[in-house]
Formats: sequence, C-alpha cells, structure tokens
Amino acid sequence: MEYTTSFKPLTIKGKRIQIPIVQGGMGVGVSLYPLASAVALQGGLGIVSSACLDRLVSKRTGKKHNTYDAAYEEVSLSKKEGGYAGINIMAALVHDYTDSVRGALDAGADAIISGAGLPLTLPAIQPPKDTALIPIVSSTRALEIICKKWGKLGYMPDAIVLEGPLAGGHLGFKMDQVYLESNTLENLLPPVKDMAIKYGDFPVIVAGGIYSHEDIVKFMSMGADGVQMGTRFLATEESSASEEYKRAVVDSGEEDIVVAFDPGSPCGLPFRVIKQSPMYVSAIKRLRTPKCDKGYVLLKDREGKFSICPAKENNEHHFCICNGLLSSAGYNPDKEEPLYTVGTSAARVDRVLSVKSLFEELCGK
Repeated sequence: MEYTTSFKPLTIKGKRIQIPIVQGGMGVGVSLYPLASAVALQGGLGIVSSACLDRLVSKRTGKKHNTYDAAYEEVSLSKKEGGYAGINIMAALVHDYTDSVRGALDAGADAIISGAGLPLTLPAIQPPKDTALIPIVSSTRALEIICKKWGKLGYMPDAIVLEGPLAGGHLGFKMDQVYLESNTLENLLPPVKDMAIKYGDFPVIVAGGIYSHEDIVKFMSMGADGVQMGTRFLATEESSASEEYKRAVVDSGEEDIVVAFDPGSPCGLPFRVIKQSPMYVSAIKRLRTPKCDKGYVLLKDREGKFSICPAKENNEHHFCICNGLLSSAGYNPDKEEPLYTVGTSAARVDRVLSVKSLFEELCGK
C-alpha cells in the first residue's frame, strides 16, 4: 500500500520501510501474524511477539509446536503476503530466548526487536544475515553497555527502539524514575540520538505514548527516524486480543491506567496495566492461589534447572503474568483471569479500527 506522506522512509539494514511506523510486538498473543501481516501490507514494519508462542500456535493449528517451530511459523506467515515483518523477543524469557531467535532468523525475519532486559548476547546466537538486530533501551547508559558488548562480538545495532515511560507492559525504569521529567521521551531522545551517532549513526525509533499523526511529526522533527506504536494497534480488528480486552481499552480513562509494581510482574520491572483487569484486582486483594504451570519467566536454580519464579511460591508481591496475559489473548479464559496491559495512550482510544484505517489516520489522511 502506497501513501503520500511527508514522512521520510525508515531504512534499516538496507530495507526501506515506506511508512516509518513499527507496530509494537505485544505479548502475550496480541501481536500474531494477522496483525503483523496487515501492518506489513500497509507499508510499516509488522512485529509478532514470541511470548508463549509455542502454546498459541499449537492451539491454533492443533499440532504440537516447540519454541523454534512456533517462531519460524509465525514469522513466515507474517511475511507471506509481502512487506516487512519481524519479531519481538523478551530477554527476560530466558528459557525460550535462544530458540526463539534461531526460529526467527531461519524464517528470514526482517527484524528482531529485543527488550525487557538487555539483550547482550543476541548477535552471538547465530549469524543474523539479512535480519536487523534491534535492542530496546531506555537510557544512554543502556545503549552504551549494549554497543560495547556487541562491539566485542563484532556487531553494532542495526537500529534501536528508545522506549519512554509512557509505554505499555514492562518499563525500563525503576518505579521512582517513571514520572521524572528527565525521563520523558522528549528529554531522552537527544542524548540517545547522539550516542547512536557516536556508535555508527544507526536509526533511532521512539516508543511510548505516541498516538497521533501529530505525535509522529513531532518526534520525527526532533530527530527520530521512526516510531513504534503498540496500544494503537492493540485496538484494531486484526489484533488477536480478546474482544473483552479491546473493549477494556476503549472504555479506559486516564484514571484507569496504572503502573503495577507491588503486586507486579515477576520479572521485577514496573508494568503498566488497566487497574480493572481481573487478575490485577485479585492480586491487589490477595485472592489468587500461587501457581506456576506455564513457566515462561522461570530462572535457573543452583542446580541449573529452570524452576524459580517469584509468583510461583506466593503471590504477596507478584501476579502470574503468563496465565493472565494468555487469558487476555483468549487462550484459557475459562480457567484464568485476564490481565490487560496497555500504554498511556489507551485513555485516548475511543473505537476499534482496521489497520488500514489506522494507517490512513496516522499518515494524516
């Protein structure tokens, strides 16, 4: 799809993305191939989420898929109709990280975007060939750590996503840093852009709270090379979020969106949600029985086995992110309460659109 816009195309690793909009890889199960493919066809960069993908793809196909197969399948389907598509892989999902990367690379993903922790080993997993490797950062310090570590591996980021504190899901800030003026996206962008220039002048894609055509124009004029938007694509017809999830987004106001920390995600990062999310309500009231039967955020114990999760033994300070988000994507709604994660721009969403209509709006039509 060709649009006449004033936006400069986003070029990453030789690939010219006509509309400099990256659709956020929203897990669990919101960003699957129907959404990523639709975005790719409109000229943006479509992104699937790797989180819990083995279960989601297995349920959809009726066949057992492991992590590698699921990543390969979803990326392949996202690219099938044309355009550019890739995958978001959370560094915090340690158990499945390597297999997700390999599956995506073998499927020819146009990009791997990786955050929720610093993806320090990403270039070492497998030669990326034509796939762009794009870390998510929230500070110049994080970017410099990655550049120095990747530099020792003989690689530099092909682009970065600079994510501010207004984003949805896991935030790259401590709880007392989320609302600091110094951490607004407007204040973070200039020094991060300078750091990107220092290490090779790779593109900087900004994310967190971006909602409108005017927002895109603003940040592009400040030096951003592109934008990443999650919540706007959450509320689209092609999104795989449940209808209840989409309705909760449309109905939400500013007072309904909170940063959860205690109780919060077992990953230990602040996590933005709609406060009426059934699982969050249960967590606040300490109603949920501790349980861990999915295990995507498990860490290794002293014996090297993946067995440790803060939400597994008690729920005094954490909710079960795996089950809550799976339920939000319609995986197990009869057995588990859903958990609705959003960015601050959810308060401005008043209807569900098609991806085509959303692109027309964002391009100033």
